[in-house]
Amino acid sequence: MNFSEVFKQSNHLCKVSPDGKYLATCVQYRLVVRDLGTLQILQLYTCLDQVSHMEWSSDSLFILCAMYKRGLVQVWSLEQPDWHCKIDEGSIGLVSSRWSPDGRHILNTTEFHLRITVWSLCTKAVSYIKYPKACQKGIDFSTDGCYMALAERRDCKDYVSIFVCDDWHLLRHFETETQDLAGLEWSPNGCVLAVWDSCLEYKVLLYSLDGRLLSTYSAYEWSLGVKSVSWSPSSQFLAIGSYDEKVRILNHITWKKIVQFEHPATIDNMKAIVYKEVERRPAVVSDEMSLHNITMGSTLLSTQSKYEICPLPVQIPVVKPEPDRANPKIGVSVLAFSSDSRYLATKNGSFQVQSLNWHCSGDSVILLGKDQLCLCYMDTDHEEK
Repeated sequence: MNFSEVFKQSNHLCKVSPDGKYLATCVQYRLVVRDLGTLQILQLYTCLDQVSHMEWSSDSLFILCAMYKRGLVQVWSLEQPDWHCKIDEGSIGLVSSRWSPDGRHILNTTEFHLRITVWSLCTKAVSYIKYPKACQKGIDFSTDGCYMALAERRDCKDYVSIFVCDDWHLLRHFETETQDLAGLEWSPNGCVLAVWDSCLEYKVLLYSLDGRLLSTYSAYEWSLGVKSVSWSPSSQFLAIGSYDEKVRILNHITWKKIVQFEHPATIDNMKAIVYKEVERRPAVVSDEMSLHNITMGSTLLSTQSKYEICPLPVQIPVVKPEPDRANPKIGVSVLAFSSDSRYLATKNGSFQVQSLNWHCSGDSVILLGKDQLCLCYMDTDHEEK
């Protein structure tokens, strides 16, 4: 496995374009677009304020930058760098912004989740959707971009509404068997909708497109439950990460568990390869320590890091969570399948990796730290040999 140099980023804003050609990162109020092959800067955009959220359009032609504190959304074009769009939600505020699957509509969620506003970049038309629920993942689109599933809360009950994305009309509306719905996610083939309850109850429900309950899965009771859910690209497997630091994989035929992965503190499997980040300060010659080099932002004093293979066994540092604070840093918080469904990357506990994303080719994964990012390239050719 090979590693690139480390680049700056803020707020964990680092996204690969859907076509796999570009890498977009945000540093404060600047948006940087790089060529993923050479990592050279292609475009540099300046936003009106510090960016809170950044997202690519489905065709990789536009980039959305949301500034929640100011209730603003700016859209930038890669083909026409001089073109841009600004959406101001005004006094009603903004807490979430995202693209629709066609890459020509933007969905903005107002403060207190009063409504969702759908803005069209082509016709400038505006649509409104009421009763969105404030939860972990309350909106998800089918892979083909035809349908949108929305979690709702009405009369102290959880509901799911399915909309048609062409004209945003309501197709299905049904109640879910959850106490406090925490999230939902379409299977990649668009046939099944996974819905899970809050962390206070371990419950994952599988619904069909017409609202029929296909199956319910619960691994245990009377303890913190589901923390993350992810489908494999083939729709054959559903990965469930929980607070007991385990990942359970369900199959798509019987919806039963077929395998379970743990995250031990000590890695002694001789087939495993463990990479550790090592930070070093470069040696500085006294002649280079001039006032001019320091004031001009020289990298002489910067810390360089690289990844080295650790001899087994390896003891992973474990930080005990503070029981007096909410949202303890325990459990599997991130699940990411490779594009061929062969590999599953996970993040458990309070590791320094904030998030991770696979490249569309399935041969590299992006690791996001607190203030930096790094690309990891898997030597899949050597593995196949």
